[in-house]
Amino acid sequence: MKHSKARLWLAHFVGMSDATPVIVCQGLTRSFPSGVALDNLSVDVQQGEVLALLGPNGAGKTTTMRLLNGVLVPDSGTATVLGLDPWRDGDLLRHRTGVLTENAGLDERFTALENLEFVGTLRGMASSEARKRAGELLERFGMSHRSDIKVQGFSTGQRKRVALARALLHDPELLFLDEPTSGLDPAATRDVVELIGSLAKEHGRTVVLCTHFLGEAGKLATRMAVLFRGVLHAFGTPSDLADQLWSAFEVQLDLGVGANEDLLRAIQALEVVEMAVPTQRGVLVRTGSREDIPSIVAACVSAGASVYAVDPRDPNLEDLYFSIEAKVNASGTQARLEAQ
Repeated sequence: MKHSKARLWLAHFVGMSDATPVIVCQGLTRSFPSGVALDNLSVDVQQGEVLALLGPNGAGKTTTMRLLNGVLVPDSGTATVLGLDPWRDGDLLRHRTGVLTENAGLDERFTALENLEFVGTLRGMASSEARKRAGELLERFGMSHRSDIKVQGFSTGQRKRVALARALLHDPELLFLDEPTSGLDPAATRDVVELIGSLAKEHGRTVVLCTHFLGEAGKLATRMAVLFRGVLHAFGTPSDLADQLWSAFEVQLDLGVGANEDLLRAIQALEVVEMAVPTQRGVLVRTGSREDIPSIVAACVSAGASVYAVDPRDPNLEDLYFSIEAKVNASGTQARLEAQ
């Protein structure tokens, strides 16, 4: 996706073209001995936005997060984060950001409270302030009863809660969250998702979220950047992605009974219909757009069917994601065949 189109989408989202993004990266590229991890990435992130970085393992999500937080240096490309150069001003930047890595990275010699206090003092907080804030966050994440226990015996979910509390300890302007709910039970996952959403909506925090969980991204993200093999394949709001990637439209017609062969032939005779499949109580029709529905209903009525309900089905995030994945895999297969 070209950067100019991404900026048009951004202007549409914020309703103005002169807003200053919290993050701007252009052409970020980073390779390792094993290959290219990120290839020419260009995206913007606005204040208060939750950007979800989506993609399978090895897509470049964590590399992106490390580059934008100044932990890695790119081979080429530029970026500004909170108005700073991540690689020149890394220490200053990291005092204004919070980071949750996929591995919690806690010191097992310390208790949960000590882990938070230690990081707070490193970030310039007074010891009493760090302890008070740490206690509040541990209570919020349901870990106050284990605050004085060494984390060595903690479960994955318990470690994740402590690590997320640590990332929020200094009240950062920008959060980088790498798989924040992995290892959490359903109740804790719900709590974390609600907290991340409130940080953006109520407190103006900006969040960059790496996740494998499409449902989680769908609930939280303002926009999504879909990466495969280090390449950005889609960037925008869910409606942006649907407009760009989803050409088909599906509608479920409730006829009371499954469609018979005569009715299926009548529907399929319409030029706008791509597919008609019988269901237990009617027919599922794939067409080009929502505007085709009246002619489909008319064809059913003309064929003697009773139409009790019409249920248009817009593509969900899973549809869009797997559509991109299929196209990426197909292009990779074609490239390998051409190289042979």
